[in-house]
Amino acid sequence: MEQPRRTLAKSVNTKFEDPESSSSSEEDDEEEEEEIEQQLADVTFGDLQKALSNGSQAVCPNPKEEKKGRRANKNRPMEVSSKKPVSRFREVIQAPKKVVRDPRFESLCGTLNVDGFRKRYDFLFSKELPAEKEELKKQVKKSKDPEVIEELKKRISWIDKQLKSESAKRTEAAILAAHKKKEREAAKQGKQPFFIKKSEIRKQRLIEKYKNLKESGKLESFVEQRRKKNATKDHRYLPYRRPDHPE
Repeated sequence: MEQPRRTLAKSVNTKFEDPESSSSSEEDDEEEEEEIEQQLADVTFGDLQKALSNGSQAVCPNPKEEKKGRRANKNRPMEVSSKKPVSRFREVIQAPKKVVRDPRFESLCGTLNVDGFRKRYDFLFSKELPAEKEELKKQVKKSKDPEVIEELKKRISWIDKQLKSESAKRTEAAILAAHKKKEREAAKQGKQPFFIKKSEIRKQRLIEKYKNLKESGKLESFVEQRRKKNATKDHRYLPYRRPDHPE
């Protein structure tokens, strides 16, 4: 006896689409594609590579994120939300920062040429300071105020120190230049150069000083002043006699 065949009923959901709704959905899809293309046009190449490598970074920016407002001009003040409390140390006026440069350590200022600098400003030590010293001496003679006289004497003392220091520097520079010239000539002949020490420069400077004093006839007075000065220094270290000590 043949069993009746069992038929499985399948539920088939049939959808009837309206041609007008299908056309509107296609237009929406096209608009979405155009928006995506515009968003991708603003994405950098580095972000695209990161997104393709691991997929952790979103390529398209999130439309929900609020864009930070930018100033039309950098000199205008920033707009701050009134909901947030203002900091006590808030910078009210955004003034441009001043960049201070030290010409001694800046490569933009070039290197220092000591010889050229000394030649350009030689008039200060040869004319200006000696003339100022003579004028100050005249003012000391005319003035009767002790405080003014004291200030004038301090200025004269400072000028003397500057002239003395510049004279010593010139002598040392001349000794060093003569030594370099001598060593260059020796190096041309195949000899090893010798670099002079600062102590040797000071020694030669003293020799030049004594030579100049001897030529001008002031050597004896200078030696006598130096002897008295050294005797005064040595006298401080001598033991004193006690008052109760018998003679």
